[in-house]
Amino acid sequence: MKLHSRIEIKPDIMFGKPVIANTRITVEHILRKLAGGMTPEEIVADHPHLKTEDIYAAQEFAADYLADEEVAFA
Repeated sequence: MKLHSRIEIKPDIMFGKPVIANTRITVEHILRKLAGGMTPEEIVADHPHLKTEDIYAAQEFAADYLADEEVAFA
């Protein structure tokens, strides 16, 4: 998987889940907010230490993760 400078994975932060670098905000949390209908601007308003680029980085990370998944054919 390609490296993402705005995403980090450390075993001692959020149990090793991918987070926005230097935060405890998980990629999953960002994606769930987007899925719930929030815009990147609304998420940044809720978390002022984030930048819009962090939201896009979370989406890119998730897309790259899924692109690397193995597909099982039945």
